[in-house]
Amino acid sequence: MSIKFIRSHSHSLILLWLSMAIAALAQDNAPVLDTKGDPLLVGEEYYIEPAITDVGGRVTLVDRDGNCPLYVGQQNGAGSEAYPVIFRPFAEDESVVRVNRDTKIIFSAITLCIQSTEWLLGQNDTESGRRLIITGNRGDERQGGNYFRVTESQIGGNIYNLEWCPVEACPFCRFICGTAGGLFEDGKILLALDGNVLPVMFVKKE
Repeated sequence: MSIKFIRSHSHSLILLWLSMAIAALAQDNAPVLDTKGDPLLVGEEYYIEPAITDVGGRVTLVDRDGNCPLYVGQQNGAGSEAYPVIFRPFAEDESVVRVNRDTKIIFSAITLCIQSTEWLLGQNDTESGRRLIITGNRGDERQGGNYFRVTESQIGGNIYNLEWCPVEACPFCRFICGTAGGLFEDGKILLALDGNVLPVMFVKKE
């Protein structure tokens, strides 16, 4: 009888541990919420805007040097136009965007550059040493260059950070992960990793 009791007790402990692990995983990958408290829906258009003031405007396409590709950056004046984005999660069966999960971020825009408007990790800036975020498609998803993550900000509420760390797209790769922030250059604001962090909110396009 004692052996049977021990086995039953162990089985209960395993079930309890699995339930706790599943609950923790669900919490870690909760839906990302927009400014109204609604989950971000796959395929819908959203503006990405700073959660703090005096750091630039909404995230948009930036012409850095008059050539393609276009860069990911921010509005730096009232007259500059911002473009919404759509999300395409690595997990194709998802209908909402979740925190800490790989997703493509794609500007809903048509440009003169004959290329994708997907976000892509670009080259290091020669002056700052920071990794810039550009637009385009590397074509090899195993490298994860087009996959970013929305992570929870320490500020709390419906405020998040944007991170590059595509461990779902390439689980066996070794990455130097980084979080996006603004980089001021010649009157323009680019998004780049490895420096200051830009907390953001998501505003659904009406």
